Amino acid sequence: MEDKNIQPQGGSYPDSKVPEKFLKPYDSKATEDRIYEMWEKSGFFNPDRCVEAGATSKDEKPFTIIMPPTNANGSLHAGHGLVMTIEDIMTRYKRMCGYKTLWLPGLDHAGFETQVVYEKKLEKEGRTRFEIERSTLYKEIMDFTIANSATIKSQVRKMGASCDWSREKFTLDEDIVKVVYQTFKKLSEDDLLYRGKRIVSWCPKHQTSFSDLEIKDEERVEGFYYLKYGPFTISTSRPETKFGDKYVVMHPDDKRYAEYKDGQKIDLEWINGPITATIIKDSVIDMEFGTGVMTITPWHDPVDFGIAERHGLDKEQIIDEQGKLLPVAGEFAGMHIKKARPQIITKLQSKGLVEKIDANYKHVVRTCYKCGTVIEPQIKSQWFVRMKKLAERALEVIKSHEIVYIPEHYEKITLHWLENIIDWNISRQIVWGIPIPAKLCPTCDTGYVDLDDKIVKCDKCGGKVVKDNDTFDTWFSSSQWPYAVLGFPDNDDFKTFYPTDIMETGGDLVFFWVARMIMLGLYRTDKVPFKTVYMHGLVQDAKGQKMSKSKGNVINPLDLTAQFGTDAFRMAVVVGNTPGTSLPLSSNKVTAYKKFVNKLWNITRFVLDSTYGEELVADFDRFSEADQKHIGVRDALIAEVSKEMDEYRFYIASEKLYHYAWHEFADKILEESKPILNGTSETDKKSRKQFLLQTLSVILRALHPFMPFVTEEIWSEMPIKGKSLLIVEKWPGR
Repeated sequence: MEDKNIQPQGGSYPDSKVPEKFLKPYDSKATEDRIYEMWEKSGFFNPDRCVEAGATSKDEKPFTIIMPPTNANGSLHAGHGLVMTIEDIMTRYKRMCGYKTLWLPGLDHAGFETQVVYEKKLEKEGRTRFEIERSTLYKEIMDFTIANSATIKSQVRKMGASCDWSREKFTLDEDIVKVVYQTFKKLSEDDLLYRGKRIVSWCPKHQTSFSDLEIKDEERVEGFYYLKYGPFTISTSRPETKFGDKYVVMHPDDKRYAEYKDGQKIDLEWINGPITATIIKDSVIDMEFGTGVMTITPWHDPVDFGIAERHGLDKEQIIDEQGKLLPVAGEFAGMHIKKARPQIITKLQSKGLVEKIDANYKHVVRTCYKCGTVIEPQIKSQWFVRMKKLAERALEVIKSHEIVYIPEHYEKITLHWLENIIDWNISRQIVWGIPIPAKLCPTCDTGYVDLDDKIVKCDKCGGKVVKDNDTFDTWFSSSQWPYAVLGFPDNDDFKTFYPTDIMETGGDLVFFWVARMIMLGLYRTDKVPFKTVYMHGLVQDAKGQKMSKSKGNVINPLDLTAQFGTDAFRMAVVVGNTPGTSLPLSSNKVTAYKKFVNKLWNITRFVLDSTYGEELVADFDRFSEADQKHIGVRDALIAEVSKEMDEYRFYIASEKLYHYAWHEFADKILEESKPILNGTSETDKKSRKQFLLQTLSVILRALHPFMPFVTEEIWSEMPIKGKSLLIVEKWPGR
């Protein structure tokens, strides 16, 4: 796009003295791959290489970012594009400031997430994972993951990420698995790990348990049933669980039921005939809810399970792991609970046991976050981490502000969660992932941590032990990422680059990942894993809606970079993007910054043509009074921008640079320069030419973290003696 406001001094473009490339609009497609290959070959992504080349000081403090490992099961989306942009801005800025800068890239096997993606592939092929032998399925998913990994790494490069590929890690790398296993063993030795038969959140479709963080609460309107249970009225939204109800619970202080004593037996008619129920008094009961009386199903409800544990009550399974009723349900045995519910109510009505039905009961239902299936609580033996002690240490460091949160409100959110933390179920009943190094006794249900695969017999009952077929929750390995990837405990990288400086990630991972990294980082290394947490917001569509495949509004960043260039995309996702807030993204916004890229290209054409034959003099000090004023404004702007960069306010820094380059430098200074450069005063001409070259140099260096490709391409043509690649040039003012 031609910019008529900044025509070169020579008149028409063919007569100008600039390199031929500037006679045409900037071509991102012809530039970006070439530039990135040049960066990679230079070795400057590696902090050790930067020190060897003198680009950074060996005595300078390191600056470290560990890239959140990208799920190796698909392609990058707009959110990934934002992550890569923000973290690359941080990395390039610190590198230019002379820090020994490491941005370590990685990929996540993403256990359950990847297996779900692969299961969808199997469904299309008419296969199911339950029909495939474990080792065969594992190999298939590994091949699938490796193929996807190559695509993802190519896409990360397309975003301009200046990460150190020589240190790239994968969550299934042997050294990572070794660290994860050592943590598992240490937790056991410190009595922070146990295998318990406890109630877990179970997905009947995917046939695995989850931690509470992987449950999606969904508001639904369903039936709420008031049932006659002997002399009492009980209420429930799940009549299909009531076949095993033989305990009726009430608050010990509820005067309405003072005549009933704890442990008292009563006979009554129930779904499949007469039963004997036992009165249980427990203060957990909310006297204000319903009638103040409830029956309990300990196998299928966490609250009921807690009551049963406290009182030593029986726990009977009513629903199997496929969501079907067991023989205890009599005529309904083998029927899926969805189908059985209305039929059960019909039978209760025929027996006169339904008092009333509220058809519009609004309540929250816990569902699988991936498939939407209603979670069915089940009692299963799983490995659990005792979290309270780990959380206490994390609370100490957060409250003492050893870790800074951006934005600040995420600190309070984290503290609240840590103060109310529950034990963490780290067992997953899936094939894909890190196998749990343990043995189990089928006879007495004892579990043994066995990293060396040596235990063959149960020391409690003498029975033969078998291998635990479960895998670790992905977040258990990912939560050890910062220290594991740096070679904890003895590697030089761990000693040099840990603790890391900043963890940049999405606000939705504050519990899943960030808080757990803090807890396990402190536990294993006795240090915080990072000093700052930077939470970006979600990238939304142009209407401010969350992107989803079902809505058809998912934005592929590579589509935008192919059309408008990576620099334009990067500016579009940074300018105005306040940490922790959502960002509406449209092609119109990216188009606007493509115009800015072209503007910078045209500015360069004007400056190079106008200063033809000049070389930038680093210590030039004979500036005119007018140029000295311009320098004062420019340097003040750079000081402001540097402060914003140091405080991670990239959304402000980028906008200030944009306005200075376009509205101050191009619109005002370049227009003002034309009569000076065409005038008779050689002193003023010399001053202005040096000022233009110097200021363009400053603009290119300051914009480089945001727009690395076009700035590096322009820098290659700058008349500067002894220059290096822009990626390792000094930040202006440093």
